[in-house]
Amino acid sequence: MPIHKPGLAARPFATPWVLLLPMALWAGAVPAQPAPAPAAGIYSCTDARGRTLTADRPIAECVDREQRELSPSGTTRRRIEPTYTARELAEREDRAREAALQAARLTDERRRERALLVRYPNAEVHDRERAEALVQIDAVIQAAKKRLAELAEDRHKIDEELEFYKHDVSKAPGAVRRKLEDNAQSVAVQNRFIGEQEDEKKRVNARFDEERTRLKQLWSPQNGGIKR
Repeated sequence: MPIHKPGLAARPFATPWVLLLPMALWAGAVPAQPAPAPAAGIYSCTDARGRTLTADRPIAECVDREQRELSPSGTTRRRIEPTYTARELAEREDRAREAALQAARLTDERRRERALLVRYPNAEVHDRERAEALVQIDAVIQAAKKRLAELAEDRHKIDEELEFYKHDVSKAPGAVRRKLEDNAQSVAVQNRFIGEQEDEKKRVNARFDEERTRLKQLWSPQNGGIKR
């Protein structure tokens, strides 16, 4: 008959820690498995003779051209730039700079074309603005010609005053001679101004002609453009 000591409760059997210690030490002694190494890449390029070359390392025959490193599935992992000499690098930079300038010029040209179309949506608007610009210049020219007519009348009066001194104007009174000089200078100024305005008319017409040539390429046929 089993003996039961009062006051002692029954408890489940527990593994002694001394048994677990060797197991822990053994588990720590097992080396960790190394991570699998990435699959080797495949290098591919097209040589100077147009042949497609492949290798398991960068290809010497393609040192002067771009190479691609491919994954085993054939996708491009990276692109390897050619090895350039100092001169080739300078030429490459010059080409890149020129390409950037050309792109900037093209962008600016497209911007100006859009601005032209906004300002002149059709040929009628363009013709009207040309006419208005020329009318303004003509008005200035007419004002200058009117001033010339006034100066001509003044000159006629001065000539009447100089009638007695027509053989030797230097003997005329100083006030009369000054009026004559002032009149001549004013006439020269007005004639020069009229010439400048005539040149301005030529510039305005040339600008509108140049715009019209460009706009014909941009307008639809209904708006005055060239039929394509």
